[in-house]
Amino acid sequence: MTACEPTAPTLTQFARPSELPGARRRELAACWAAVVNAGGAVVPADCPPPPLTGADLAAAVDRVAEGLAPEQGRLLVAGLDGSLAGWLLLRREGHPLEAHCGVVNHVQTHVHLRRRGIGAALLREVRRVAGEEMGLERLKLSVRAGLGLEDFYQRAGWAEVGRWPGALRLAPGDDRDEVLMSLAL
Repeated sequence: MTACEPTAPTLTQFARPSELPGARRRELAACWAAVVNAGGAVVPADCPPPPLTGADLAAAVDRVAEGLAPEQGRLLVAGLDGSLAGWLLLRREGHPLEAHCGVVNHVQTHVHLRRRGIGAALLREVRRVAGEEMGLERLKLSVRAGLGLEDFYQRAGWAEVGRWPGALRLAPGDDRDEVLMSLAL
């Protein structure tokens, strides 16, 4: 590898709350806060308005961790040079009519590490984990319009299947569509 080639992220999967130590939870919360503060992630309903700190998101990360179970939810974490670089959450739909589908949430790359292939690596891994390990047949996600995210997901094989016009109000006068996306496995 030459100095110009980017380092590939290491990918780790967590399938149980007990697997996710406190230090890793704090890293996840700090990443989430940085992404929120840069305007690129959903703020949990029980959090104050941005700017946020990792401490503001600690309870939300704990809820993510408590939802982990091998057949129901997995947390995928990307590391780069020993530090957390990004993460996402995969969970099986809870209703029996949708149990063949999974939902991907919280796709995040640390702000200072964007455009290094971390998000793309996480999307490749979630596709593999969902199909090979969890037996899912389809993945769903939704994104906020106006940030160019649709193009990112389409390059990774996802298809836009609909929109909820003006569903997301970021501020008075700043309503955005919620873009619904799907990936057949």
